[in-house]
Amino acid sequence: MTVVDLPAIETAATIIHHGSMEEVGKTFQTLAHWIEEHGYRSLALAREISLHCPENLDEWVTELQIEVTPTG
Repeated sequence: MTVVDLPAIETAATIIHHGSMEEVGKTFQTLAHWIEEHGYRSLALAREISLHCPENLDEWVTELQIEVTPTG
């Protein structure tokens, strides 16, 4: 494994996903709808930060972050 420092994000929309990453699609959709409904647009690919990774994948906790900027 390699540790990488990513550049800071000035403004981000974030959400916490609970469960297997196989089921993350619905959580991403929720975040994408929030971004659009609140007048933002995404600037980059999402970052995934694993907060809790036990052996049971259904117990995983992952933070999803997407850099955003206001539209208009």
